[in-house]
Amino acid sequence: MDIQKRFDRILAIYFHLQAKPIVKAQDLADRFGVSLRTIYRDIKSLEGAGIPLYGEAGTGYSLMNGYKIQPTLFTKDEALSFAVAEKLMQHYMDAGMSKHFSDALFKMKAILRTTDKENVAQIENQVLIKKDKGFLNENVPFALAILFESIAKQQQILLHYKSATSETIASRKIEVIGVFQENEFWYFMAYCYQREDIRQFRLDRIHQIDLLDNSFSQKLKPLNHYLEKKNPQENLQTVRIRVTKDLARYMVWDRIHFGYIDEIILENDVEMHFKTRDMKHGIARWLMMFADEIEVLEPEDLTFRMQELAIGFLSKFDE
Repeated sequence: MDIQKRFDRILAIYFHLQAKPIVKAQDLADRFGVSLRTIYRDIKSLEGAGIPLYGEAGTGYSLMNGYKIQPTLFTKDEALSFAVAEKLMQHYMDAGMSKHFSDALFKMKAILRTTDKENVAQIENQVLIKKDKGFLNENVPFALAILFESIAKQQQILLHYKSATSETIASRKIEVIGVFQENEFWYFMAYCYQREDIRQFRLDRIHQIDLLDNSFSQKLKPLNHYLEKKNPQENLQTVRIRVTKDLARYMVWDRIHFGYIDEIILENDVEMHFKTRDMKHGIARWLMMFADEIEVLEPEDLTFRMQELAIGFLSKFDE
């Protein structure tokens, strides 16, 4: 069994190397849940088998340019995942990216065994994801594809954009840092030449997007750096509430949008923990929907805020 596991891992490492221009040993160790020493040994085994690798410990490894073997056959489970993956792409990506993925998947399906093709076709007809595409931009269907192309080619973008606080459409020349999804919307972080600073944009507010010939000129850090800077942990407030187990079932869908961290299951109740930046207008208003069956454990200010909202609501009936 150990020999089989090692063989499968070494083969998987090879395909990982074939999929990326350079791969760090630590990334492989994390992916396969083994030590760096094990990865170094597996790399030596690939080299001993005649696979032309170059690189060294501490930097990364690459396959010699142009070297590849014929694609392996997919397992039954891998083949079946294609059907679900295509449905998810159609739902979460705009028309441009969805088409690119479908075209690539069509080529992958071409090498499947006949029985696997039949199984995939059967699954495709039985998987349905409702297309709630409010977070996409149907008026600019290739926006995501252009953003990704900009990142890959390191080329600037001319954006025609309408922000939430403006009634006019403004032109912005930007350098895209990265794309991310948050609170059911697609966002992207970019350096804006008009503002001379890093700005966050939302996909569905784009009115036109064009890829320019100009190359990136700014020295920008990875996306995670700016996301962490945008959401510093020290500005978050801790919120603890206790709710009945029956009510807790109805809170699971939206609680992530209000900073939900974790919960403790008690005998009859559930204690939920949150980290929030907007207690006054965010979590307080959301909790008002469940106010008759929750107890605020901390902070006391949240209780006062909910009382204010309740009084304001009741005053409407006195007028």
